[in-house]
Amino acid sequence: MKRLLLILILLLGLPLSGLAAPSADEIVARANRAAYYAGKDGRADISMTITAPNGQSRNRQFSMLRLTDQGEDQKFYVYFKAPADVRKMAFLVWKNVGKDDDRWLWLPALNLKKRIAPGDKRTSFVGSDFFYEDISGRGVDEDNHQLLEETDSAYILRSEPKDPDSVEFAWYQVWIDKQNYLPLKAVYYDRQGQAYRQVEALQVEMIDGHPTVVEAKASDLRAGTSTINRFSNVKYDTGLSKRIFTERFLRRPPREVK
Repeated sequence: MKRLLLILILLLGLPLSGLAAPSADEIVARANRAAYYAGKDGRADISMTITAPNGQSRNRQFSMLRLTDQGEDQKFYVYFKAPADVRKMAFLVWKNVGKDDDRWLWLPALNLKKRIAPGDKRTSFVGSDFFYEDISGRGVDEDNHQLLEETDSAYILRSEPKDPDSVEFAWYQVWIDKQNYLPLKAVYYDRQGQAYRQVEALQVEMIDGHPTVVEAKASDLRAGTSTINRFSNVKYDTGLSKRIFTERFLRRPPREVK
């Protein structure tokens, strides 16, 4: 019977992949790994351009390091280089899968180390349209996922928070590339069903064997503001030390970001 079924598939030109389409949870899990777990570690330089509704823009330059620690736990370190008002500012994340992440922000102008509360993870990342949560990713188990549609190139899913009171959105829709599983676009909706925020990948390149977003854009659809991040000098598996991702390096940046 199996042999007959295979012959029919070949004769009719039906795709073999159609027999075992991944579930919504599997798609989201693969997308999370593609977006945040390429290589054992990674580093990049980022040029951030924040654009106001009147078209005026301001730029920020920073470097980011990432290390997969144990299992799916990760650590992130961000160090700002320009302009002068954010220079030497540092951001540290300990991503704890299944628990609240630990986040710290070092503000050199105030000589202040600030602990970012879990409830603040969906607020603006240093005045941009990206959120703190965008840097390290949202836990795949924090939402219920439903596959809405499958096109030739993408999976389209709807995700609703399991704890609606912990976030500002009612649900979001995400497009995920079928070939490399990178999220291509996410649109967030409020409780009135109005789209108010969008995050999208504008350019993807293959770097060290990993499909990598090298230009991303976040937009506040209500305020009319937008932020574009452009990534350069991206490298994977560089042998980053775990000691970099500690509070002591908030005040004294490691050579890996200089």
